Amino acid sequence: MAAIGLNGVKVGTTSSQAYLEGKAVKETRALMAELCRHFYTLGWVTGTGGSISMKVHDDSIPRPQQLILMAPSGVQKERMEPEDMYVLSHSGSVLSAPSPKPWPHKPPKCSDCDPLFKKAYEMCDAAAVFHSHGIESCLVTMINPLSKEFRITHMEMIKGIKGHGYYDELVVPIIENTAYEYQLTESFAKAIEDYPKATAVLVRNHGVFVWGDSWISAKTQSECYHYLFDAALKLHQMGLDWSTPNHGPIQSARRGLSIAGESNVSVKARKSNGDSDPLPVLFPYARDNVGRHLSLTYDTPETKADIKLLRSQVQSDLEQGIAGAVPIPPDDAGKQEVIAALVANVDAMIKADRKITALKELQGHIWKTGYENNELEGIVYDDVPEALEKWHALGIKVYIYSSGSRLAQRLIFGKTNHGDLRKYLSGFFDTTVGNKRETRSYVEISESLGVEKPSDILFVTDVYQEATAATAAGLEVIISIRPGNGPLPDNHGFKTIKSFSEI
Repeated sequence: MAAIGLNGVKVGTTSSQAYLEGKAVKETRALMAELCRHFYTLGWVTGTGGSISMKVHDDSIPRPQQLILMAPSGVQKERMEPEDMYVLSHSGSVLSAPSPKPWPHKPPKCSDCDPLFKKAYEMCDAAAVFHSHGIESCLVTMINPLSKEFRITHMEMIKGIKGHGYYDELVVPIIENTAYEYQLTESFAKAIEDYPKATAVLVRNHGVFVWGDSWISAKTQSECYHYLFDAALKLHQMGLDWSTPNHGPIQSARRGLSIAGESNVSVKARKSNGDSDPLPVLFPYARDNVGRHLSLTYDTPETKADIKLLRSQVQSDLEQGIAGAVPIPPDDAGKQEVIAALVANVDAMIKADRKITALKELQGHIWKTGYENNELEGIVYDDVPEALEKWHALGIKVYIYSSGSRLAQRLIFGKTNHGDLRKYLSGFFDTTVGNKRETRSYVEISESLGVEKPSDILFVTDVYQEATAATAAGLEVIISIRPGNGPLPDNHGFKTIKSFSEI
């Protein structure tokens, strides 16, 4: 016989308290804390406060009646813990509140966005709502102080917004900011009512609220909006109108796009001990420091998340009979035993040159630690910074395409022997778009950038196979001759340079 718990929520045969402390609520608490940390690191949200609200998914309970979790106000997002979350009934009553923390922490308080989150649940049947203070969304609303809408079309990531495709025009309502977030409720509800197709509302000079029918769709759409707002700002800086079709702004920006293979502009990294040998060391560094990194950071949320990903990947590998996969003992077997198994699996993955998320995430975090400890430094050829600065001044957009993750690329270019060069770069591509030696990868990049013709993109590489793949996709290609490059075939037919100053 099913029992009826707090506020009429069906909880099966367990008590209301048992339901509140059950697996579904615990997993959602942990997920929200993890997302808050990631969103802060990505720069989507700044400062303190509650930026996430999610419903606790339970197939036995209709979504309108599912419990609601909300992040607290006044808590640093990057340090948020699962127990910091509020649990609310579907009607909005607080069922569980976090315990106060010792000074200097502030007393717990439910998110100031509470009424706005509730309005999104009520009017949009949302399952998750994210609030971003990202600078791109703030600046977009400042460009035209009279505009009540943000409109953009013919941009790749529009297809990631529910109900939209590449050729559609995305319209996001803009409402005016108020002194307190709860005062936005009326205009927020009016915007939802007037724009039923929208999955976001921009608040001028403040940020954006994004919702979805699952936490995954809400996160995906947040990523897409972040990309689109950033793209709109860059187009504005180039004097272009982001609301006109492909043949408008992009045609005006022809010859203004360049993609460089990472090995052209950086020799990966070196140990910052005076060794000037320009051989790549990032991947060997990650391989040699797996055990040390895991030991030093074992109890951090970031490493716990990495271990969780690796456990899942290894379990899948074991089921598929992947060579080199060995079982990872449970946590209670002891830290050293777990780390030893993780090191063995990671070593096998690296030797097999596997392009999998679990490995890429861990490698990126190991490199991040290396840069923070000044053990790594990006080495950039001397002609590169001057060229990047010149192209940036001319409005030429430069992207990097590398087999390394986007995190690794940002780390390399963020701390180089010539300083932080990321200000000259418009974006990063990695193998999530495809292998660098496959033509389809360059087609995907061309479509993502929305150019009128693939030949509007100049691709600079030091690898012959990449050059032929990009040429087959219609890109203009130059091969860069750098120390340590592999030999080129005779009569390869490509234009070559030895310095970016020749471009």
